[in-house]
Amino acid sequence: MTTKKPWTWASAAGLALLATLGPSTSFAATLDDVKSRGQLRCGVSDGLAGFSSPNAQGQWQGIDVDFCRAVAAAVFGDPDKVSFAALTAKERFTALQSGEVDLLSRNSTWTASRDNAMGLTFAGVTFYDGQGMMVRKDLGVSSAKELDGASVCVISGTTTELNLADYFRANDMDYNGVSFDETDQSAAGFDSGRCDVLTSDSSQLAALRLQLADPESAVILPERISKEPLGPAVRQGDEQWMKVVRWTLYAMLNAEESGINSDNIDEMRDSPKTPDDARLLGRDGNFGEQMGLSNDWAYNIIKGVGNYGEIFERNVGMDSPLTLERGENALWNDGGLQYGMPVR
Repeated sequence: MTTKKPWTWASAAGLALLATLGPSTSFAATLDDVKSRGQLRCGVSDGLAGFSSPNAQGQWQGIDVDFCRAVAAAVFGDPDKVSFAALTAKERFTALQSGEVDLLSRNSTWTASRDNAMGLTFAGVTFYDGQGMMVRKDLGVSSAKELDGASVCVISGTTTELNLADYFRANDMDYNGVSFDETDQSAAGFDSGRCDVLTSDSSQLAALRLQLADPESAVILPERISKEPLGPAVRQGDEQWMKVVRWTLYAMLNAEESGINSDNIDEMRDSPKTPDDARLLGRDGNFGEQMGLSNDWAYNIIKGVGNYGEIFERNVGMDSPLTLERGENALWNDGGLQYGMPVR
């Protein structure tokens, strides 16, 4: 993979621009702009293991990064034609709304207010999650309902803050919130003893736990206090681009369901086992052309990046340091919620 130099976005200038744009500003023909530029600009987290973080060679990796690469493969036939913008929680939506990035793939929760009032459209769910609580083992608690009066580290400007307040109010408990702007800051605050509890999406807690001086000193409590469907977002007003992003996810899910992966895809394309496989891999129909792509768009995704199961396992699953089980992120026919719409 070609090394990409991460760049950060100027939040102050972006917020000023957003004030003039407003949430109803429409950006059309993003696909044409991306093709003309020769590169996809993708907004990712400023560093979250398993989801988006640069490795020792400066190459971005993670499930959100792989999704960006999959969209690039769908558009260009080359997963490396993408640059990554490292965005904080406060910067992420403004960067997308203003046109600084074409796609936001940054562990962001799909909510009504974000989908309806911020000029955004969520294209699907790449990771079903829920908010959890991590505590130091020496605190001696086994349930979130034992945290009355606790100090809680939380990232500001996120749904996490609202869920935290709702949960404690619903359970008639008090807490002292300790707010941070960035994920790493909240983990450092917890590690240094500034708070008793660190709250975030459960997958994020698993990643942050690895950053502690002694990961074995902390435990993630069993409760999930919210629904956190995480997925890619695009700007409202460009249905064609939204469909390119959405069907990239569906292609990866359908490939896994059909047993098509990056190792066997050439064989499967040459000799499709089912009519569904033939349509997915461009041997039948013109489904790529309908989106403004080549008909081998899905082949390029799976060949260059892999199916959904592959990107899950290597980044956050049992083959990764996070060792997360599939759970709700298993396919629908294996007891999970992930479901790719049919290509027909």
